[in-house]
Amino acid sequence: MKLQFTKMHGAGNDFVVIDCVRQSVQLSQGKLRFIADRQRGVGCDQVLLVGPPDHPDADFRYTIFNADGSEAGQCGNGARCFARFVREQRLSNKRELAVQTTNGMMHLRTGEDGRVLANLGAPVFEPADIPLTAAAHSLEYTLDAGDETYQVGALSMGNPHVVLQVSSCNDAPVASLGPLIERHERFPERVNVGFMEVCSRTEIKLRVFERGAGETQACGTGACAAAVHGMRMGLLDNAVTVQLPGGKLSVSWAGGNEPVWLGGPTATVFEGAIRLRP
Repeated sequence: MKLQFTKMHGAGNDFVVIDCVRQSVQLSQGKLRFIADRQRGVGCDQVLLVGPPDHPDADFRYTIFNADGSEAGQCGNGARCFARFVREQRLSNKRELAVQTTNGMMHLRTGEDGRVLANLGAPVFEPADIPLTAAAHSLEYTLDAGDETYQVGALSMGNPHVVLQVSSCNDAPVASLGPLIERHERFPERVNVGFMEVCSRTEIKLRVFERGAGETQACGTGACAAAVHGMRMGLLDNAVTVQLPGGKLSVSWAGGNEPVWLGGPTATVFEGAIRLRP
């Protein structure tokens, strides 16, 4: 099977985007891993499928797979690339899109300057809905990992996130602590792990160890989760710049059940085709 694809990124968070509207696509977990493999395939953090919706109010269906072939419930940077992709591929000329995902509907807005804002919906804090094993909801939870005990924030932005506040992002133990928390027994669906350094009330630095992908250059839902946690802790204002290794993202949240908005750069890198064995 010969598969047409587009390589894109949002602040260095890179994707293989596949048009499932104009070509028939059937991908096993093994084929997804092959596509995402940086040595043997195309290479990416996530594979994004752009498909026809099966909901009457949606323009498209948005399906996300991690580099290990597992399905993800949400990807903010991918959503912004998704909006750019459908316009560049002339699948739609709408500036506002309703997109069907595994976790419900999301809305994308493309400005006159090409900048894409993604409405990621309201954050979820109830432990059972994250999911997190905990007796009750709390602003922070005590988590044992390795030989240490940590105070962490936990929430869902359509996918589960943990946020640890650190004094220095550069020195944060992302490679060693990230995998321990990602697969911690208290997170039955695994979890994304963010290491947040608060620089001011309007700026944070962040590194994210993503579930099923490892550390990435940027993570949109991770940026949202970190910003929301900092706001709830009284450390941040309602609009924040998030500095990640791959670039800057903007996050705003009015609190409560209001949606979280994510903005930042997107880029199309190249288009190509890959031949997959049956």
